[in-house]
Amino acid sequence: MKTILLSVLAFATLTAADHRGQVTFGGLPIPGATITTTQNGKQLTAITDPQGAYLITGLTDGSFTIQVEMLCFLPIQQGLPNSESKVWDMKLLPIAEMKAAAAPPPAPVAIAQAAPIQTKKKGKLPAPIAQNTAGAFQKADLNAQGTPPPSDTKPASDQDAAELSQRAADGFLINGTRNNGASSPFSQIPAFGNFRKGARSLYNGNLGLILGNSAFDARTYSLTGQDTPKPAYSRVTGLFSFGGPIKIPHLLKNGPTFTVNYQWMRQRSAVTQSALMPTASERLGIFPAVDPITGLPIPNNAIPQNRISPQAQALLKLYPLPNFTGSNRYNFQIPVLAATHQDSLDTRANKSIGRKNQLSGTFAYQSTRSDNGNVFGFLNTTDVSGINTGINWRHSYATRFFVTLGAQFSKLSISNKPFFANRENISGLAGITGNNQDPLNWGPPQLNFSNGIASLSDGIASVNHNQTNGLSAESYWNHNRHNVTFGSDFKKQQSNVISQENPRGTFTFNDGLASFLLGIPNTSSIAFGNADKYFRSNLADAYFTDDWRIGPGFTLNAGLRWEYGSPITEKYGRLVNLDLAPGFTGQAPVVATNPTGPLTGQHYPNSLIHPVRHALQPRIAISWRPLPASSLVVRAGYGVYYNTSVYQSIAQQMSQQAPLSKSFSVANTAANPLTLANGFKASSITTPNTFAVDPNFLVGYAQNWQLSVQKDLPRSLIMTATYLGIKGTRGVQKSLPNTYPAGAPDPCPTCPHGFAYLSSNGNSTRQAGTLQLRRRMHNGITASANYTYSKSIDDSALGGRGSQLIAQDWLNLRAERGFSNFDQRHLLNLQMQYSTGMGSAGGMLMRGWRGRAFKEWTLVAQLSSGSGLPLTPLYFSNVSGTGITGSIRPDVTGAPLYSASQGLYLNPAAFAIPATGRWGNAGRNSITGPSQFTTVASLGRAFRLNDRLNMDFRVDASNPINKVTFPSWITNINSAQFGSPTIANGMRILQTTFRVRF
Repeated sequence: MKTILLSVLAFATLTAADHRGQVTFGGLPIPGATITTTQNGKQLTAITDPQGAYLITGLTDGSFTIQVEMLCFLPIQQGLPNSESKVWDMKLLPIAEMKAAAAPPPAPVAIAQAAPIQTKKKGKLPAPIAQNTAGAFQKADLNAQGTPPPSDTKPASDQDAAELSQRAADGFLINGTRNNGASSPFSQIPAFGNFRKGARSLYNGNLGLILGNSAFDARTYSLTGQDTPKPAYSRVTGLFSFGGPIKIPHLLKNGPTFTVNYQWMRQRSAVTQSALMPTASERLGIFPAVDPITGLPIPNNAIPQNRISPQAQALLKLYPLPNFTGSNRYNFQIPVLAATHQDSLDTRANKSIGRKNQLSGTFAYQSTRSDNGNVFGFLNTTDVSGINTGINWRHSYATRFFVTLGAQFSKLSISNKPFFANRENISGLAGITGNNQDPLNWGPPQLNFSNGIASLSDGIASVNHNQTNGLSAESYWNHNRHNVTFGSDFKKQQSNVISQENPRGTFTFNDGLASFLLGIPNTSSIAFGNADKYFRSNLADAYFTDDWRIGPGFTLNAGLRWEYGSPITEKYGRLVNLDLAPGFTGQAPVVATNPTGPLTGQHYPNSLIHPVRHALQPRIAISWRPLPASSLVVRAGYGVYYNTSVYQSIAQQMSQQAPLSKSFSVANTAANPLTLANGFKASSITTPNTFAVDPNFLVGYAQNWQLSVQKDLPRSLIMTATYLGIKGTRGVQKSLPNTYPAGAPDPCPTCPHGFAYLSSNGNSTRQAGTLQLRRRMHNGITASANYTYSKSIDDSALGGRGSQLIAQDWLNLRAERGFSNFDQRHLLNLQMQYSTGMGSAGGMLMRGWRGRAFKEWTLVAQLSSGSGLPLTPLYFSNVSGTGITGSIRPDVTGAPLYSASQGLYLNPAAFAIPATGRWGNAGRNSITGPSQFTTVASLGRAFRLNDRLNMDFRVDASNPINKVTFPSWITNINSAQFGSPTIANGMRILQTTFRVRF
């Protein structure tokens, strides 16, 4: 908070007063009028815009004199007590005076004659320029004969005048004054705008290099306090860009204009990871434990060697020994390396054909190769390559009506290769049966422990080829005050997948290490078969928008959009859903090749989900300036937005099910005992299908409404207050039908168990208020502060594939209503930019080596601070009647949650195992996670080597103050790490950019 307070105070001190107004004639705006203010000997000038409005910045509090001038109008001069807004209504000059005003102007006077200046020592500014802190040039004080007034100062030399002209022009360019050359006796320098020496090159480009190294980065934060060595790594990115017209002598005179961009990246990084590994004595079974078979303590705290499973002994070899002691939460910590190689090419070209036609096209290619390790030393590789291309033809039927037709094509290939693929058959050598032991899927099964021991896992082999073909048409028509846009798009998408869902299987041990050594898992799950899938879908939309400028101070934007995303089908009909009897009293698989429900007789489409074709989305927005001479602007809008991308994950889950695949999730029971050697066998009381979706599943939508008010304040400030509301309907919900709390009787023993059911009955709300305070660029400084207070609640953020996103009680989905996963109550963003050369104190207008050293530097700093994101407390145990673990919540004890012991952030005593026979009463997302804090900064400068060659230099820093923050805490009450951070956010990282532009 101290850092935030200092930032806010610094922002508040960087202020100056403003004055704004409007110049009119008979109620009509006058553009181009000159406004001059005089205050304490300082003059500031502005020109009115097309609406007759103007803004003077840089005034101090107090009175000032203002003069309004315009050719053919009587000038106005008046004193104002403070910087209030004002409307000036001008009067025309008499005809005779208009003719006199139109007489030819006197001959221009050289700057050395018109503005004699006595330069000062030590690089200080000449007085006439130093007085002008707003960056606008004042007119020379010439008499009627065009000669300067008497002065006792020494006339400036030609060299001084040239230097002053250059420095004044530099200040003009940076400060961005709105005055043009007509209001200044200074002529434009040759390099300003298009006034360049010699012919300008038709081609331009740049070369760049971005460098980073571990020597300049801070060491990753250690959760355990152990001094883990920082590995050496580096990051290198090369940039190249070139563009211009294609011209071939005697062959192609007026070819298309093109741009080529290429990026080459070689990057390595490291992050320190901590874990809990079995100790040497624990591997021998020497520790206090309860026998999972008898429920009694193991005698002498030692498992007999003849009872230790040979499969467990084989898998234990994959666990490294602890590398430090003294902690009951972690005993192992190493840096984990990752490497990424990437090549990206982007090209664009356009060509005008006559006056009414224009062709443009794009082509992009990217190849990424990455290696990612884990705490076990397994190194998985991922290769990604893709192309994206498109062509557009624009035809102008009239000046205000044109049509653009386009075609697009993209292809993306992703290949994942796990560490053990084609290397070593871990499961087979360990004697584990029932899982897929194809060489591509070699490796260990996944092991999950409730007590915090590191989960053993490796990647899944997969090859994905995704392709999209699209057509688009858009028209634009301008008629009077209407700007009308209408068009449509159509895309055909295909995703060809070769992968297994869970080929090596998963074992879960709720009783910790003892049940693992004894080879007795609590649950098991597996899914493999039907490896190749060919998904197909279509997307279409049509839209109409009218941007209607009803008046100078009011604009209405209204439109209507229709979208249709078809449910995904499989080329050969290899999708499986469940045909469910009313009340979930029975089930039978229904396959897309024969889409008739065996139980209900219902006819299903090929996607096994009925499509939604009526996704109409009206949208309307207004912008209103209620007072012509005021800066007050009111904006409001309303729109409906559909989520047409929900079908992808649904199709993937339906494609890996019985009878086309071996798939189930079962618990260890007396009727179906599981062991590590023979743990992947179906249960007679559990359905072999793990997933079902409502065939009448509806696409969700959100209604958004927004209101904002913007007003200019004194001291160059702009205030914007915004309210945003969102109402989500038809949200995704996932539940487990026919399940019951542990210890309760099964309410329907004959009903199907063991599958997750997806429906669209959820809803959500979000309310947010934002206050923004922004300071315009003045004296080289601009800054902004944004504060947002928001609250988001839903019972529909439950549609993912993880067990934590499944509802606890399938009969009471309203109990899932809680804070959204993304709900962040408070968020403050601060941003500041300082550029040297702004105003009299900046280095831009200094003379000599100091001016060259300090000008054109830009410093940017950003700070973000917010409250933590919600987390859900978990009780790690399988749901009765299923093999699904991770959706049960504990009971709340009433102990203070955040009063934790040293080294922890949550109090373990705040939660307890749920009472027998009922679900836990802890709410979903009832824990507020750790506060978030991020900072970034950059310092850069452009060096002008000559008229056509520039060099950019920039240093970027992420987390420059090296502050430790955590993204989340562990909330599994069974785990030894409950209340500990999962990992630390990144520490300070520096990278340097060099770029040469030509």
